[in-house]
Amino acid sequence: MTLHGPVSHSYYSQRLKLHYVDWGNDEAPPLVMVHGGRDHCRSWDWVAQELRQDWHIIAPDLRGHGDSAWSPEGNYNMQAYIYDLAQLIHQLKLEKVTLIAHSLGGNIALRYTGLYPDKVDKLVAIEGLGPSPKIIEQRQETPWQDRFRKMIEDKRALSGRQPKRYDSLEQAYARMKEENSFLSAEQARHLTINGIARNEDGTYSWKFDNYLRVWESVDLTIEQIHQLWESITCPTLLLYGEKSWASNPAEDGRDQYFQNAEVKLFPDAGHWLHHDRFDLFMETLNEFL
Repeated sequence: MTLHGPVSHSYYSQRLKLHYVDWGNDEAPPLVMVHGGRDHCRSWDWVAQELRQDWHIIAPDLRGHGDSAWSPEGNYNMQAYIYDLAQLIHQLKLEKVTLIAHSLGGNIALRYTGLYPDKVDKLVAIEGLGPSPKIIEQRQETPWQDRFRKMIEDKRALSGRQPKRYDSLEQAYARMKEENSFLSAEQARHLTINGIARNEDGTYSWKFDNYLRVWESVDLTIEQIHQLWESITCPTLLLYGEKSWASNPAEDGRDQYFQNAEVKLFPDAGHWLHHDRFDLFMETLNEFL
């Protein structure tokens, strides 16, 4: 498939210059697509190419990702991400949007929708509910003060870590394939080219900020997150890959917190099921939309 690229734009949120791409068709209903952690907005290109005739597609780079600015103080907590998404929708004067989001982006989109249920028409979250109840329970066995101290120590360790440098695009491409074994050669190459930048010495490094490797230890309580999910009123599609590490909400009980959600499991797919089973994903998406 020949991909026809979008136009790059920027906006400001909390003094950060953030990047997004716009696929045109301004008169169509707005569809915002939010990528996952250490990914970038061009990860949605194949989906956008299929939907651009019927939708006005906007895909942001999250702070610290892609061509968006890095947070000077390494602030990558969920509240900051949600504010950024709220600012994008507000500044573009989008009255009501449809959201499609993956992983970290799904978590952001779900919480945004819980805060502003009247702003979202439909929501698709690909493995976006965050850690499973079992993992959360295990984490809570460690006192929160200890988790907070560990976050500080991990960030301090990262402050002296330089981004990985690759001598060639081929080396970076090989790493992408190694990390995501379900990807086709075409997918891996496209994601690599758009996810990497050239350094002054001619080497290549991934565009994302190294501080993204440390998750913030302080967040909303589980009860507050459940309240946000319960506040979502729009039709919601929760997608999971059969071979992913992520826990299926239909099996772990998290689907009970949604008023109007359907859970679908994709066979022979991992965490990036929208790449792994693209045709099935588009069929499911078109049905839902």
